[in-house]
Amino acid sequence: MDWSDDDVDSVIDAWSEILPDLDLTPLDVMSRLRRVARDLQGIRERAFASAGLRAWEFDILSNLRRAPDGESMTPSQLSAATSTATGTSTYRVDRLVARGMVARTDHPADLRSRLVTLLPEGRSAVDAAMRELIGAEAELIRDLSRGQVATVVEALRTIATVSARPAPPRPNGRRTR
Repeated sequence: MDWSDDDVDSVIDAWSEILPDLDLTPLDVMSRLRRVARDLQGIRERAFASAGLRAWEFDILSNLRRAPDGESMTPSQLSAATSTATGTSTYRVDRLVARGMVARTDHPADLRSRLVTLLPEGRSAVDAAMRELIGAEAELIRDLSRGQVATVVEALRTIATVSARPAPPRPNGRRTR
């Protein structure tokens, strides 16, 4: 593995000279994280596309595939699971129904509600996309030991926990995040 300086190192070096009193460790970590996230987005889109899916389609289908009640969810559960507005979720489910990937059925326990159910076509597509995604993501971490992977996972879990907290108010009353 080539550990020569990269563009982040160049940015850190430049800022170190401009602001020598500032610890630039957060910039070093987050700049690399941002670059990896950007690259990962492309990898994910290609994996989903290999199965004929867009990211939002994969999101819905994978939530249904993992649903505890056997590949079915109510529209409100699906909306909450995908962090989308109910109108957006309805539109997206309509598109997946038209593609034969999911079906809307009556809810057997609640006549006021419906279920969105994964169909075999959707199951095949989401499984293929997941296999492709795992293969591509495994390539990214193949040079890491199990210990390094565990360290990265724990560090990212900590960063995610901190970033999910509400930002403290600034002196002007506005939040920083």
